[in-house]
Amino acid sequence: MRILHVTNTMSNRGNGIVNVAVDLAIVQKRAGHTVGFMAGPGGYEEMLRSEGIIVLPLDQSSRRPLGLLKATLRARRLLREFRPDIVHAHMQTGVYLCLPWTRLYRIALIGHLHNVHDKSAKYMGLADRLITVSAAVAEDMRSQGVPSRKIRVILNRNAQSPRQPPLANIEPAVLAHPAIVSVAGINYRKGIGELLEAFTTVAEEFPTANLYLAGEGTERKLFEAKAAQSPANQRIHFIGFQANPLALMLATDIFVLASRRESYGLVLGEAREAGCAIIASDVDGIPEALDGGAAGLLVPPRSPALLADAILSLLRDDKLRQHWKQQARSGLERFSVRQMMGEVMDLYEELLENGSRGRSSSTSIASLSPE
Repeated sequence: MRILHVTNTMSNRGNGIVNVAVDLAIVQKRAGHTVGFMAGPGGYEEMLRSEGIIVLPLDQSSRRPLGLLKATLRARRLLREFRPDIVHAHMQTGVYLCLPWTRLYRIALIGHLHNVHDKSAKYMGLADRLITVSAAVAEDMRSQGVPSRKIRVILNRNAQSPRQPPLANIEPAVLAHPAIVSVAGINYRKGIGELLEAFTTVAEEFPTANLYLAGEGTERKLFEAKAAQSPANQRIHFIGFQANPLALMLATDIFVLASRRESYGLVLGEAREAGCAIIASDVDGIPEALDGGAAGLLVPPRSPALLADAILSLLRDDKLRQHWKQQARSGLERFSVRQMMGEVMDLYEELLENGSRGRSSSTSIASLSPE
């Protein structure tokens, strides 16, 4: 099969959407398919080429009419040159740029909705099929007018990622203990404010506890200022982007994802692979990433007091913490990249065998427009 993945960028700086696309592209190529990757510049070009994946540069950074027209016309040329059976667009821009040409050339187009928080996300339903990364996202799309027949739920799985070295070859990071780690964008949606507030409570009972916040974000300076006001400010560490977060996860005592909203929570797959004791918000797709709470403690979002209680419960009880470490790895095989690829390939086959290409399976823009 000839498969073309489309993203806005090839950035290797912690963009979860790009990471999933790269994982899929690599395992599909290793399975014997011809795979292309069409995107703007980033850091993954060398890795993709080393795997035999055809890199097709497409600058999509301009939002001006002339820039968009140039990108659309270049997308057309690249599609004609690569001749894909499937175009797999992981971001809205990719759907918009490829939609007219996949209709014209009757190429199957799949939209992959990783992030439902953008109000225009429903327009990815213009594709022939829409992959949603959780049942919660699927329900949201149905409520906004995307037909159920188009939607397929395929969880974003990243255990045993081909981008990362084998777990046994990763040296754990050096952390001060007890260590609490969060790997997330440093912004309000990821619940960083609630986590800082919860840690202040935790730090009172555990005077050697340390909080490590790995990630970047436009609101980082705001949260650094907030952390500076905490009595435990010397034990709150903003450590920035980490190319290999598994090293942190292997060393931590507790992993926390305190998001207010989260389509799925891709980082939880890595935390499970590392065998972390996990605490996460009971919101959106997060429970699906944690087997409904069997693989990690779920707490209500925006609840720093309850989050602090959950962290304290694990710090006070070594046996309980070890129990949750074991639970995290239970059933992990269902969360491998290869498992995800199998489900994606099944969807490709369904689309091609049913001849659901181009206009035959299209949804009109009007049907997705607000009333």
